[in-house]
Amino acid sequence: MITLDGSYGEGGGSLVRTALALSVLTGKEFKVINIRSGRPDPGLKAQHLTAIQALKEICEAQTNVIKVGSTELYFKPGILKRGIYNLDIGTAGSISLLVQALILPSLFSPGKITFNLTGGTGGQWQSSVDYLQNVLLPQVQRFVEKINLKILKRGYYPKGGGKVSLEINPRFKLPEYADWSALLEDVGHKTVKIKLINKGKLEQIRGVVNGSTELQEKQVGERIAQAAKGSLGQYKVPINIRIEYSSSLSTGGEIVLWALFGTEGKLDPDNPIIIGSSELVEVGKSSELVGKEAAKKLSAEIDSSAATDKFLEDQLIMFMGLLPGSEISTSKITDHTKTNIYVVEKFLPVKFMVEWDRVKVKKV
Repeated sequence: MITLDGSYGEGGGSLVRTALALSVLTGKEFKVINIRSGRPDPGLKAQHLTAIQALKEICEAQTNVIKVGSTELYFKPGILKRGIYNLDIGTAGSISLLVQALILPSLFSPGKITFNLTGGTGGQWQSSVDYLQNVLLPQVQRFVEKINLKILKRGYYPKGGGKVSLEINPRFKLPEYADWSALLEDVGHKTVKIKLINKGKLEQIRGVVNGSTELQEKQVGERIAQAAKGSLGQYKVPINIRIEYSSSLSTGGEIVLWALFGTEGKLDPDNPIIIGSSELVEVGKSSELVGKEAAKKLSAEIDSSAATDKFLEDQLIMFMGLLPGSEISTSKITDHTKTNIYVVEKFLPVKFMVEWDRVKVKKV
């Protein structure tokens, strides 16, 4: 059985999410101790419990008795199933972080799998569902026939209530192989490696400002978008930032930006270079400052030589583990990245090589 120290690296929930995903895929049982031990509120949080319960249902897994605050987890996976799963975090806990645990094994389910998810669609210390939809999923598309994420309702802190639908039609189906090693062998032969190294030329910038209806009267979204456009005008490329207001249980909003790079006006369909940034609407912070700060973050990524931003970098690690020979360039090797490498190397027969601005993976 694999044993993991939950205090390793950044010491957060990503270690648990990555281990859950790889355990269901490989059939390997694991135990995590010291879960989030260095955090002010140690142990499992609501979105971790939802992920564990969901994966228990998807593969009929066995676990120890767990609750919010539990600092140890034992997980023994069973057989992966297809189906429709309705999951409610019950708080404004991150839907995006929940998806990080669900998505990898679901890529290889016996058939179509659909998740109807309720929780937070954005917030502090998490990727927005818009980032997931527009930056991460284009990289994951290589593994499946189809993957589609729909944002049905926004959910902000503290009440959440956001609704997202994630639908996956697998290309490779785990039950059709002798074991997970045979699956990965076939995936490795038939799937394009992740190669995000050279940026190419900036072609366009897109984005969305989403907010609760209470913000519309003061044109918060319009002011945020205008400030972001003004700060990004130096790049002389088309900038399209749409504005979306909707009814929600709590007042809130955010801006999510993403930049697309290509060669001769075209994105690489196999390895699209897309980098992103975001900024939350906060009490006491002007709309103009929100837009400018999101633009400043994106500008830093655009101006760097890296072909991935610091958020995409760590989310790609477990997918790179499926495709030895993959390589990405990044502006900074984050603690989240180091933590995910630690977990992936425990489950898969691969070794990562980390240089100051590159992450590579090889088979061992």
